[in-house]
Amino acid sequence: MDSFSTLIRTASHEQHMEAETSTFMSDLLGGRLGVDAYARYTEQLWFVYEALETGAEKSAADPVAGPFIRPELFRLRALERDLAHLRGPEWRANLSALPATQAYADRVRVCAESWPAGYIAHHYTRYLGDLSGGQIIRDKAEKTWGFEKKGDGVRFYVFEEISNPAAFKRGYRELLDAVDADDLEKQRIVAECKRAFALNTGVFRALGEEFPLSA
Repeated sequence: MDSFSTLIRTASHEQHMEAETSTFMSDLLGGRLGVDAYARYTEQLWFVYEALETGAEKSAADPVAGPFIRPELFRLRALERDLAHLRGPEWRANLSALPATQAYADRVRVCAESWPAGYIAHHYTRYLGDLSGGQIIRDKAEKTWGFEKKGDGVRFYVFEEISNPAAFKRGYRELLDAVDADDLEKQRIVAECKRAFALNTGVFRALGEEFPLSA
């Protein structure tokens, strides 16, 4: 029988691929969009991580979600440094969430406040994705827009306190496998993972509409 972490990965594979292959992300990574599109995407990430990391404070003492709360994963401070670099010191004044981003952040908040196991689904889809595919984005961003390697503009993708990402991800999957939940609750967690990817894809779709490539 497959482990729970394998179940999550395989069950949400389709949604994961849909998010990764969105036209906005393809255009961004293909160098067909300007740095402004990258900055706008980074702004949207701020709203999602603000919800995630505010939720982390609530979840830290929870027996189900607590083991997943690892300060070395936190991204908000890095995002804020990136935004200061991309948008200038007054970046907060013009920060705005797309409706799709607001819906995503709101869902994270609801889970953090009322359903710790659901919060884990969002935690997993974001942070493990950042540790994996996020590194491809960092590399492309450095090459396309000339950011200093692992410097301002791409700090979001740099996990300075995780020296061995592969080992960290292994440990994280072991935590997933050890989650204290019955089969029905595990099915609900898997469904929430799919929902997280769908919400993320919604943000990409909205960004794609904001930054259409001229035909």
